[in-house]
Amino acid sequence: MAEETNELFDAQATGQRIAEELSVPSKRVIAAIELLLGGDTLPFIARYRKEVTGNLDERQLRVIEDRLGEARELADRKQTVLRTIDEQGKLTPELKSQIIACLERSVLEEIYLPFRPKRRTRATIAEEQGLGPLADLMMDREHTASRKNLISPFINPEVGVADTEAALKGACDILAHRWSEDTQARSFVFEQLRRGQLVSKVKRGKKDDDSRFREWFDSQQRVKGMPSHRFLAMKRGESEGVLRLSLNSDADFAIRWLRRHLIPEPSPVFADALRDTVDDCWKRLLHPAGESVVMAELKEASDIEAVNVFGKNLRDLLLAPPAGAKVTLAIDPGFRTGCKVAVVDATGSFIDTATIYPTAPRNDTTGAATTVIGLVQKHKVELIAIGNGTASRETDAFVSEVIKANQLKVTKAIVSESGASIYSASELAGQEYPDLDVTVRGAISIAHRLQDPLAELVKLDPKSIGVGQYQHDVDQKLLGRELEREVLSCVNSVGVELNQASSSLLSYVAGIGPKLAASIVAHRDKNGAFRNRAELKQVPRLGEKAFRQAAGFLRVGNSDNPLDRTAVHPESYYVVEQMAKSISEPIDRLLGRADVAKVVKPSQFVDQKTGVATITDIL
Repeated sequence: MAEETNELFDAQATGQRIAEELSVPSKRVIAAIELLLGGDTLPFIARYRKEVTGNLDERQLRVIEDRLGEARELADRKQTVLRTIDEQGKLTPELKSQIIACLERSVLEEIYLPFRPKRRTRATIAEEQGLGPLADLMMDREHTASRKNLISPFINPEVGVADTEAALKGACDILAHRWSEDTQARSFVFEQLRRGQLVSKVKRGKKDDDSRFREWFDSQQRVKGMPSHRFLAMKRGESEGVLRLSLNSDADFAIRWLRRHLIPEPSPVFADALRDTVDDCWKRLLHPAGESVVMAELKEASDIEAVNVFGKNLRDLLLAPPAGAKVTLAIDPGFRTGCKVAVVDATGSFIDTATIYPTAPRNDTTGAATTVIGLVQKHKVELIAIGNGTASRETDAFVSEVIKANQLKVTKAIVSESGASIYSASELAGQEYPDLDVTVRGAISIAHRLQDPLAELVKLDPKSIGVGQYQHDVDQKLLGRELEREVLSCVNSVGVELNQASSSLLSYVAGIGPKLAASIVAHRDKNGAFRNRAELKQVPRLGEKAFRQAAGFLRVGNSDNPLDRTAVHPESYYVVEQMAKSISEPIDRLLGRADVAKVVKPSQFVDQKTGVATITDIL
């Protein structure tokens, strides 16, 4: 089995193909693949293995990671296909070579199609009735007997072939099925549909002038170049039972081509039946199969395009500038139930709460203003965060008037509260604030989102944050992977303060994950703050490999080693020590010194372990 797996998955060949796609030297890609296969994380490779990969950036590494996963999945699928065909006794050396050499999943499935276990169809029933030889006979031009005489030997009422018509129909079903698996015919039909149009019609009884899908009630859109948002909108209309989608192409042209290809010289005896069978094959088998494939291609392309946009939106949210360590009053707006207010101190700890009713139906602006002013003065509030949900506009207007009328020295901001209700009802929120109502937890989350968006939003499943209109319509596995990767990228690009980070934030640090994050927090709670990065190795189950992946992304602000406060990886500390020695300065005097970075030449410190790219990053 090991030999077979090696034969089906070739890292070198995979690297060469990816290198062609990215237009970079193959040795760089192959080196990145070896690191990924060795268990190194993408953020670690991007930042700390630049010499190995030739300075490949994170975008390129993501493509490599994706293509590597696809190649391994293809290898697994080849293994299944080979085993299934071999069990049927139909695996020839030529077919095996063709399967092994296959580079695309769609092509592999086309090769496998004739051997795929079949469900019971009209064609399989006809084969069971012994009509396969009649189908062969119909394709033979050298007939001297009449149609009736040729068919009569196949009539057998005992197996369900009652007469000439039944026998001919069964043989035609067999031919239609065979032709539906013809590689050239399928390729032609699929390409015709890719060049065709996506037709959208409103379903009977669903025509509503106020419908969100009115634009697509009677629409034809070119398949090629269709924007993802348009296709996803139409698919949502279909899933909600409003629209019916289909693919349209030139049927007459397609049938003429299929007749020339499938029956170039039809038997005179069966010419009419063969032509009708081609028509049936197109309408009943080839067109539906092509429609299914092309629709799936459209969906996949739309999903990828949309998910990339959603990932960018999430990144913008996560990397929004933090307001910082300031006392913050947050308001979760509402109408009937009022606005829930929460105050947190500069470190984010909850200190006070209240409920105000400045909006309809109570409109108690006087009482609400008194409460807000009291909280601001009592806790020396510097920031006011207002959630952007229901009643946000009215609440914002109320707060603006209070600030202006009372000359309060506070800064006001509108904050996205997407997913705040999910967080407030979560198990994590219950652990953090066990004695508080869910509405208060939601307001606290809004305050934290202003103070430090990244640290707060990582507490949520990325799909709960709300990053696009059609995020629930795309492939959820693809979406989850891309959003998770964006969070991972953002957290590691910013870095994490080891002694302040929550378990949720630590779990996104390269090499850590949820279980190790929980162990780190438990160790910190039991033994006190970490005094340096090296003490991480004392955390149970955090081995050398995890430490190597994570260390550079963790900061220890109170460490006795100043480099623990930086993004310099511990494996490169010796380089900084050499730099400090070369200019006769202590290491702590180098931090933040732009003049030193200009004076020191990277080439002075290059050795077998560290190259120019890493030294440049250090500077």
